[in-house]
Amino acid sequence: MLGAITGDIIGSVYEWKNIKTTEFELFSPRCFFTDDSVLTIALADAILNEKNYADVMREYYRRYPKAGYGGMFRQWAQNPNAQAYNSWGNGAAMRISPVGYAFDSLDDVLKKAVEYTEITHNHPEGIKGACATASAIFLARTGHSKQDIKNYIVTNFGYDLDRTCDDIRPTYKFNESSQGTVPEAIVAFLDSTDFENAIRLAVSLGGDCDTLTCITGGIAQAFYGGVPSEIAEKSLSVLDEHLKAVTVEFMNRYEKY
Repeated sequence: MLGAITGDIIGSVYEWKNIKTTEFELFSPRCFFTDDSVLTIALADAILNEKNYADVMREYYRRYPKAGYGGMFRQWAQNPNAQAYNSWGNGAAMRISPVGYAFDSLDDVLKKAVEYTEITHNHPEGIKGACATASAIFLARTGHSKQDIKNYIVTNFGYDLDRTCDDIRPTYKFNESSQGTVPEAIVAFLDSTDFENAIRLAVSLGGDCDTLTCITGGIAQAFYGGVPSEIAEKSLSVLDEHLKAVTVEFMNRYEKY
């Protein structure tokens, strides 16, 4: 999960100012955590403490009301009786990484990914993006090769992964859809040589940068066996005490390699 948070924090300053290069200061002085991290950590909290995720998301929304949520999510979070709003957005995939770590079979990962996603994102594309992300994380952390992961995602979710970052980068623009973000995030992981390189590649694509890089970071952490200590320490330092405490508790329970 910390890989996803790291991606969000590093990508936060480039969401509205894409840079299209891998050469940049990894942690800008202006870096901050966004709703991507808040809702990811909320899911970790729900899993750790066996809480209702809808209730936890609304609790975290109240605690962090200015984290950058989408308009439809804000309306949902402010209404305790609101139902899922048929979203195909990338918001479900961005927050799903804890599922890929916390459950011990691919079937359970997929089942839980659907369960935690359809609370808000009950459109088929929203569910597909979350399931693809969670399954990629599970496969990565259980020793599968990049080719295995690519084959599984293509076969089961139909995403076009026969591209490279160099193919995508020149024309890729801001896209908040799941189907326009998750494949690109997976390609950044597949093209990468290590965790930091995966983050740099994801940032270089542009688009909805913090979310795309959040998704890439979650998969890269699982595949490369963690987040490098210096990067991990910096990411944790950006979080407030509550978010950091939940993250560390989740890491201690589920992210041991």
